[in-house]
Amino acid sequence: MSTLKEIFKTKGKNILNVYCTAGYPQLNSTLEIMKALQQNGADIIELGMPYSDPLADGPVIQQSSAIAIANGMTISKLFEQLKDFRRSPSFGGVGEVIPVILMGYMNPVLQYGFEKFCADASAVGIDGLILPDLPEFEFETEYGTIIKKYNLDFIFLVTPETSDERIKKLDSLSSGFLYAVSSSSTTGSDKTNASPDAYLKKLKGLSLKNPVLVGFGIQDKASFDAVCQYADGGIIGTAYIKALENSTDVNASTKSFLSTIVG
Repeated sequence: MSTLKEIFKTKGKNILNVYCTAGYPQLNSTLEIMKALQQNGADIIELGMPYSDPLADGPVIQQSSAIAIANGMTISKLFEQLKDFRRSPSFGGVGEVIPVILMGYMNPVLQYGFEKFCADASAVGIDGLILPDLPEFEFETEYGTIIKKYNLDFIFLVTPETSDERIKKLDSLSSGFLYAVSSSSTTGSDKTNASPDAYLKKLKGLSLKNPVLVGFGIQDKASFDAVCQYADGGIIGTAYIKALENSTDVNASTKSFLSTIVG
């Protein structure tokens, strides 16, 4: 059983996935932030690999990505930082780190080398991938077998405009969970409405094989609890990046922020 499947099996509901940009606010903040997230209530860590043209991300995450790139963060540097994190005593010992997934875009991954990327991600202990611009057809015909070869889960995104047929298809191809975008906008957008609605009710009624996590626009306990009525949990990104923006103590900022969500 994958680590992602295990967290959904053991906790079952109200799963909190927190997104952070690797290399932000400082180049070497990544492990400190991961440790703080694990210790203060996150169930899954979603590490964003900074990219110069992040299509799905709003201005806050775009800015964090730009800062991370300016700090010198690259895929190679990230893997170097992560190489021993699952054996680190600071995380509680071998095998005790919560699931960690990488979120990013195909261009830098292809430049790195897709199979090398998957091999290196698996070697350092990554559990799954979110690559929003990897098309379904290419996943089925080329990249999916490589991802599975290295025992990585792959998470597809669906939106309110995605047809029932396509939702079921993407669910069949996904593993770990299905990422339900709460509206057709970028992360952190004012247009995002994370309140429970017909879309989330529909997803719940489709008898999908994967758990569903809802993202885009979840920023506080009220919006998190609202989506958890219809889904298995939620994903918080922009609000957490804002909490780190002027932080001088990552652990204190993380503890303060998460206490308002899970406290």
